[in-house]
Amino acid sequence: MSMDNEKTTVVAGAGKSGISIARFLNSLGCRVVVTDSDPGKQEEGKRLEKEGIAAEIGFHRHETFENAARIVASPGIPLDMEYFTRARAKGIPVTGELDLFAGHIQTPVIAVSGTNGKTTVTTMISRMLEASGLEVFTCGNIGRPLVDYFLEKQRADVVVAEVSSFQLDTACHFKPDVAVLLNITEDHLDRYRDFTAYGDSKWSLFKNQTEHQTAILNCDLALDPRIGSLGSTIRFFNLSSPGEEKWIKDNGELITADGDNYQLSTLNSPLAFEKSGAVVEPGRILIAGGGVVDISGTRLVGRHNRENLAAAALAALAAGGSVKGIQECVDAFTGLAHRTEYVGTIDGTACYNDSKATNCDAVIRAVESFVGGIVLIMGGKEKNSDFSCLADLVKTRVKTIIALGEAKENIKKALGWFTGVSFAGSMAEAVEMAAARAEKEDIILLSPGCASFDMYNSYAHRGDDFAKQVKKRWIMGN
Repeated sequence: MSMDNEKTTVVAGAGKSGISIARFLNSLGCRVVVTDSDPGKQEEGKRLEKEGIAAEIGFHRHETFENAARIVASPGIPLDMEYFTRARAKGIPVTGELDLFAGHIQTPVIAVSGTNGKTTVTTMISRMLEASGLEVFTCGNIGRPLVDYFLEKQRADVVVAEVSSFQLDTACHFKPDVAVLLNITEDHLDRYRDFTAYGDSKWSLFKNQTEHQTAILNCDLALDPRIGSLGSTIRFFNLSSPGEEKWIKDNGELITADGDNYQLSTLNSPLAFEKSGAVVEPGRILIAGGGVVDISGTRLVGRHNRENLAAAALAALAAGGSVKGIQECVDAFTGLAHRTEYVGTIDGTACYNDSKATNCDAVIRAVESFVGGIVLIMGGKEKNSDFSCLADLVKTRVKTIIALGEAKENIKKALGWFTGVSFAGSMAEAVEMAAARAEKEDIILLSPGCASFDMYNSYAHRGDDFAKQVKKRWIMGN
C-alpha cells in the first residue's frame, strides 16, 4: 500500500475508541488507516472499509506505521510497542484521543481521574449538573469515546470526561477547565515501570492548566511534592474535622495526628483550604462559602463514597452547578453496578458485587464499608499486586477468603497467615463455598483486587456471573 505521508493518520486499535477516532478524522477529510493485530476484529474492519477507511486487521506492518504522518494510539496498547518505537525513531509523533479532542473542543471540560472511583464520580458530576439545569455530555473511559461529541454533533454546556492514566500518557496539550484527581494507589504495575511512574501519569492531568482553571484534589495528596508544579486554582475535598486523622487550621497549617505541622506556604501553590474545600462530616458535606449538602439519607455505603460525593460536589459547583442540583443527585443516586452493589441474600447472608475492585486499594475501601463477618471472594488476573497491604483489615473484618483465578496462590501466600484461604475453580463454586461458610448477619463480598481477563471478558462479565450464582442460590432457598 502506498500512502501520502502528508495526509495519512494511522489509528492503532480497532476498539470502540479507535473506530470513533478513525471516523472523526475521516469526517475532517484525513486519510486514515486503522490497524489491529487481533484477527477477531474482521467485522469492524469491513464496516470501516465500507465508510472509505482503510483497515489492516489481524496483523501490523512496519511500513504502515513508518510511512504515517502521525499515529493515534488506542489507550489499551502499550506505548513501548515495537511499531511505535520504530516510528518515533523516524520522527513520527504518537498521540492519543485526548489531544485530538483538545484540538477541537470549545465547550468547557471537566476531567476526572484517579485509581478508584472515576466512573462513579464522573456519573455523579453529570447528574448534579443535569439536576442544576445544564446540558451535559458524558464521555471518556466511562464507555463513550470523547470524539463522539463531534461525531454526534452534540451541543452541551459542559463535557464531563472520565480519563485513565493510559489516556494521559499520550496527552501533551489536553487542558481541562476542571480537573479532578480522586486518589493514587498501587495499580497497573504490569504496565508502568514503578509506582512513581504511575503517579506521574495521574498528576499529568494538571500540567497544562492555568490559574483560570480549577484542580480538585483529595486532601491525602496535599503533601505530594508534585503539587508544587500546579498552576491552577486548587480545591481540596476530604478535609477531616478536628479530632480525626488530619484537619486544617485557619492559620494555614496542616496538622496531622502525629503532631507534625506543615506550613502550606512552603508548597509553592495556592492552597486555600478553608476558602475552597469540602469537609466530609457525619451526615453532611460542608462546602466553602456556606454550602451544605445533606448525605444522611444516601444509599451509598462506605467512607469512600462520601468522599466521592464531596469531590463531585466541588466539580459541579466549579462548572456552574447549584447546591440544590447537587442535593437532588445525592438524594436519588443509588450507585453503579459492580461497585459494592447489593445483589441478593442467601440464607440470611447479604451478598455484594464489587467486581470493579481490580486493585488492593479498592478492596480496602469495600471491606471498610462493613463492620465484619465478611466472607471475601478474591482473585483474577495477576497484576504484580502486593496483597499483604490487606492484612490488618483481613485480621479484623474478614472471616475467610475464597480465592480463584490466576492470583489465588499469591493471595494465599500474603493473607493465609491471617485467615483461612480456600481455592475455587469457578464463580459458581466460589459462591457455593462462601454460602457454606457464612452465617446469618455475615456478608458475602466479591471484591477481587485483580483484573478479570484470566476468566472473563471484563469486570462486568465477572460481576454478572457472581450475581447470577447468588440469584440461583437465592431462588433455591425461597
